[in-house]
Amino acid sequence: MATTITVETTINAPIEKVWKTWTTPEDIMQWNNASDDWHTPKAENDLSVGGKFSYIMAAKDGSFSFDFNGIYSEVKTNELISYAIEDGRKVKITFVSKDNQTIVTESFEAEETNPVELQKNGWQAILDNFKKHTEAV
Repeated sequence: MATTITVETTINAPIEKVWKTWTTPEDIMQWNNASDDWHTPKAENDLSVGGKFSYIMAAKDGSFSFDFNGIYSEVKTNELISYAIEDGRKVKITFVSKDNQTIVTESFEAEETNPVELQKNGWQAILDNFKKHTEAV
């Protein structure tokens, strides 16, 4: 059975804004990277059950890139997104409004290649970058 990793952040923004910056391709390209030397030059998102998303994640120096793709299995606006990554691993993201903040919790099945701590740190870094972007726009 796969190990499930959970990362979380609290964003100082209303849930409608958080949902928009999480799901809009133009926003995704601004925040979807774990460090400043990476970027997402292309993002496509069909946010519907059975819909697909596709992001190209790349090192800014051109040395490496990869596709991150998946298919949505559940979408509840301003509440929940579930999907399966191309390799079959499951991801679940919840959005909870509290006062004028939004708590975003992301749980995902770990892959077998990299250490769990490395995966957790990478996904948390992306989530932290999302928080920074959302609070700035």
